[in-house]
Amino acid sequence: MKKSIWIVLITALLLLLLAACYYLWQSLEEQKQANVELQELAELDKAEMEDQYRLFDIQYGELQKQIRNDSLLALVDKERERTQELLRELQNTKATDAREIARLKKEIASLRAVLQSYIVQVDSLNRANEELRTENSEIKTQINEANTRISNISNENFQLKDKVDKAAQLDATGFWCKALNKRSKQTDKAKDVKKFSFGFSIVKNVTAKNGQRTVYARIIKPNGSAYKPQGTFTYQGTNVEYCEKKYIEYDGQEQSITMYSDVEEFLEAGTYRLFIFVDGQMIGESSFSLN
Repeated sequence: MKKSIWIVLITALLLLLLAACYYLWQSLEEQKQANVELQELAELDKAEMEDQYRLFDIQYGELQKQIRNDSLLALVDKERERTQELLRELQNTKATDAREIARLKKEIASLRAVLQSYIVQVDSLNRANEELRTENSEIKTQINEANTRISNISNENFQLKDKVDKAAQLDATGFWCKALNKRSKQTDKAKDVKKFSFGFSIVKNVTAKNGQRTVYARIIKPNGSAYKPQGTFTYQGTNVEYCEKKYIEYDGQEQSITMYSDVEEFLEAGTYRLFIFVDGQMIGESSFSLN
């Protein structure tokens, strides 16, 4: 008898251990996927910067072909060497080195301004040279190709960032709404309602940033107007009225939320719609009816 009990206990412990290991593995995989997407975003940003440096190098090379003034040519040679050196630094920099990437990104603006000043000088010196126009056609083609590649990378960068942003948005499920009378008993009669009670669950999201959040509740009455406006928040560039708000501390795990609203106005019969907002996004909605 004792032996069978031990077998049952050991089996139960093994099952619990397996369940814990599976939960840990699943959480690590979700975090790993989020890290991969952020890494891809950083790599795309670095690739876009490298193409910009290469574009500067191509433009300096074409300027060198056009310059007949030795002093100006020496200055352009020096700036091209600086551009090539910065490109090598960027290529040897890890995409995750945020400080170095930020420094090299600032250098792009400086290089662009210097390059533009030389382009203006060369154009003014060679304005009447028709042969120069023919030679410039090749560089223009190369620039267009480089710009097209930069544009494509920028689009990929934006799409990936949008994907990461959407993955980090919160979502709510399991909505419930109750209308309570003065005895805190549920009622469906509009004239007896003294308080609204409603709740939902914010689903688990390991990609979302942890920390304090403000939850806004907005109820639309049957006539289309907002119930009990207490203030406004911004949603899709517009100030939207809310009836209640609540501060929560979000840690990435599923969290149950309950909110209350004391009724201070006349309620008409009909269908009421409840909307919940967090971080400027609507994360869920529900409805209830009163007679």
